[in-house]
Amino acid sequence: MLLVVFLINDFPFFMQEPWLVGLLSFHAVFLLVCIMSRKNINFQMFLFLLALGGVYGAERLNGILAANWKSFARQNYFDSHGIFLSTLWSGPLLVIAIIILVNTLFSLCYLIVRWKKAELRHRARLASNKED
Repeated sequence: MLLVVFLINDFPFFMQEPWLVGLLSFHAVFLLVCIMSRKNINFQMFLFLLALGGVYGAERLNGILAANWKSFARQNYFDSHGIFLSTLWSGPLLVIAIIILVNTLFSLCYLIVRWKKAELRHRARLASNKED
């Protein structure tokens, strides 16, 4: 919510930094792919590992971007603590990873319910066959 207010108030600022528009577009596309592929658990696990890999590499990425910021940005956003990159890179990736995790848990619950129903139907069939 805070990011949306920040984007609305400083929208011209983001238009001056095309790499920020690209970064936000990347997160939007990544989220859309995550939502559209919610039925494919294997692909979701790939996206989950990709998101967590991006978070894992954030510190190294911050160092690389801090050393080369003049080639793509108007000012240096990349401090030694990595607050900016954590907010705009790792934060959205962690939110997407949590969405994938919750979706996976719901899918597993649904699968367990289906399995238990099939087991109960099988036991009922066995019991009815014994009575015959």
